[in-house]
Amino acid sequence: MNEREPPRRDAPGAGRVDGPSTGESGLSGDEVAARIARGEVNVGGERTSRTLGEILRANVLTRFNLLLGILLTAIILVGQLQDALFGIVMVTNALIGIIQELRAKRTLDRLAVLNAPVARVIRDGREAEVAIDQVVVDDLVSLRVGEQVVADGIVRATSGLQVDESLLTGESEPVDKRPGDEVLSGSFVVAGAGRFQATHVGAEAYARRLAVEARRFTMVRSELIEGTNRILRYVTWAIAPIALALLYSQHHAGKGLSDAVSATVAGLVGMVPQGLVLLTSVAFAVAAVTLARRRVLVQELAAIEVLARVDVVCFDKTGTLTDGTVVVERVEPLDDAVPLCDALGALADDVNANATLAAVGRVYAPPPDWVRDGGVAFSSARKWSAASFVGRGTWVIGAPEMVLGQGEAPALARARELAASGRRVLVLAQGPNGLDGDELPRDLRGVALVTLVERVREDAAATIEYFARQGVATKVISGDNPLTVAAIAARVGVDDASAPVDARELPEEAAALADVLEGRSVFGRVSPRQKQAMVVALQSRGHTVAMTGDGVNDALALKLADIGIAVGSGAPATRAVAQIVLLDGRFATMPEVVAEGRRVTANIERVANIFIVKTVWATVLAALVSVLLWPYPFLPRHLTIIDTLTIGVPTFFLALAPNPRRYVPGFVARVLSFTLPIGVVVGATVFAADALARSRHLSLLQQRTGATIVALLLSLTVLVIVALPLTWRRAILVGAVALGFVALFPVRVVRTFYALELPHGILTATLAIGVVGSALLVVTWRLVTRSARARGGQGDGVTGGEPSAG
Repeated sequence: MNEREPPRRDAPGAGRVDGPSTGESGLSGDEVAARIARGEVNVGGERTSRTLGEILRANVLTRFNLLLGILLTAIILVGQLQDALFGIVMVTNALIGIIQELRAKRTLDRLAVLNAPVARVIRDGREAEVAIDQVVVDDLVSLRVGEQVVADGIVRATSGLQVDESLLTGESEPVDKRPGDEVLSGSFVVAGAGRFQATHVGAEAYARRLAVEARRFTMVRSELIEGTNRILRYVTWAIAPIALALLYSQHHAGKGLSDAVSATVAGLVGMVPQGLVLLTSVAFAVAAVTLARRRVLVQELAAIEVLARVDVVCFDKTGTLTDGTVVVERVEPLDDAVPLCDALGALADDVNANATLAAVGRVYAPPPDWVRDGGVAFSSARKWSAASFVGRGTWVIGAPEMVLGQGEAPALARARELAASGRRVLVLAQGPNGLDGDELPRDLRGVALVTLVERVREDAAATIEYFARQGVATKVISGDNPLTVAAIAARVGVDDASAPVDARELPEEAAALADVLEGRSVFGRVSPRQKQAMVVALQSRGHTVAMTGDGVNDALALKLADIGIAVGSGAPATRAVAQIVLLDGRFATMPEVVAEGRRVTANIERVANIFIVKTVWATVLAALVSVLLWPYPFLPRHLTIIDTLTIGVPTFFLALAPNPRRYVPGFVARVLSFTLPIGVVVGATVFAADALARSRHLSLLQQRTGATIVALLLSLTVLVIVALPLTWRRAILVGAVALGFVALFPVRVVRTFYALELPHGILTATLAIGVVGSALLVVTWRLVTRSARARGGQGDGVTGGEPSAG
């Protein structure tokens, strides 16, 4: 059961509720206006994005902005304004984050409007479409297959109405609904049609939030975000003791209050990974905007991260490998004595017709003298529909193997033969017995085989080939005949298409089902319940599963998958539970979606290494000088140079660069295994340069310049390591950083502003220390990488996997 118990009932959908009934003509305009005035409207307070206030708070009111604000105030009060440059960086970071999130907000809000569901209500005797937040109490709401129940209510009329409440209860069996029964928001229609009277709307509707949770622009739980926050907590814990030690040591060094405060501020600013949180949020927001331009709506930002981890994609044949257009090819009579055209036209004349039956209806017109007196709507579980007609008996159309008995062996054999060519095959059957609920009538005999064809998408083969190259397994899971599915799968290059599996023969036991799924790729006659079981079975083997779907029967499977991807033209219920919606319905967009996820997550890990390396070496250096009571070897302005040249600008470009490496769990462990040893080497080397300058009794200005030179050299080396392999764009980036480094020294005004004076007499030795330190960094990096691979990991998680050009 759902964790939140229904407030007014013992179990969802279990009871019957009677109350004042809205008439068949629905509410009048005056009655609707009165309910709106009383606030009895279906507004749940949900939204597709963060408000402007939330965006401002998220980018301005952070723990590190608070710390940096305090340090900035201290510098302004007792220090020199040149040392307040880090404040400009802080403000710039916040502005970039706000602007990017506002861009994402506008884009996603605009797409969410296009994807917003509507309700069909009866008002003043006419049916009209309204936004779901315009439904009022006592509205008479129409329901059809694939639509989601938008409010709690009481069923007033049905035509074979069946509702799936699995999103509320976890039970996948459809529930028959009759007049007087209760329906709940969050459930959806899987068969038939009906009308219900809304009784509880808006925030009072049970599970209202389930229908809209996927559309929120929030950074929900993700390993990347949680890992980043965990690292930041470690940094926060270290700052307090280091601050006290630094303040004491700098005061003891006896250089005056202003210099002591400036040195302490420099040490603490060096420990703060400015921009890491910014780049994480910007990378997610930019990815959402990039995908939006490709008509892909990201309804949960964390879905972008999950995309990078996907190693199995499950999809239906229809709408993915094919374009979803179904056309009747021909009708092959099995009995020439029956009125096939009239029977097909009469069956297709159904308000609940699915896409297949609608295709039949486009060819065969309903005969005026056939009067329907009963029917069973199509459902994905049954795979057939039926109707009885006055004086003409009962007629059934559906999957041959589901409708015909073993006595119809010739018809079944012919159906299999046609299906093997890639055609969709239906049987038209007639029987003498009437309908008994939704049970298949007895003594049916096949009178015709109807073949339909679907057009294979031109880009389907390229999409399948992309997934194969990227090591992503593809599973075709369809309700059609296995032979039909296999024929189309083979045409687009799906692995193992020659050995399709009939899902009716799949084992029930989870481990056995997982074994079959590991070895086979094409499945036919899959029921909605089996789709859900397949997702769970694949996840039990450690797979990250993406499930695509467009039909109402896909809704719970999408919800259970690690990431649900809905086709924009599909059922509203499916779009409501999916994290990503392909608004243009093109399966060929999937490679771009997966590639965007991989780019974002791999790059966030890449730039996190650069930020945390600086935090580590700044912490090591602060601890060493505090113990020895030495002056801190940097002013805040020196760290601003290092931050800007080797971290701020380069990481912004690296965070947005192409990167196809698949993300794997273990973000924090990989980052720390790289940054701790690398950071220690940098800190020790800078300390050695400072010690050399002190031993030669150079001025504090020259000591700090020497330390700055070495720190820049080593930070440049770290940048090169992280940027490997060096594409021409990255080479230009590294070259520009090096040029900016050199440009600091020729102009006296620049040197004076940044408090730089070359350490004459030991400049060569200082540069030699920097070169040796860089060599040690490369050796350390190789040892870290070798150790990670020996443990079975993917190297250091820093480099590799990118294209060698561009």
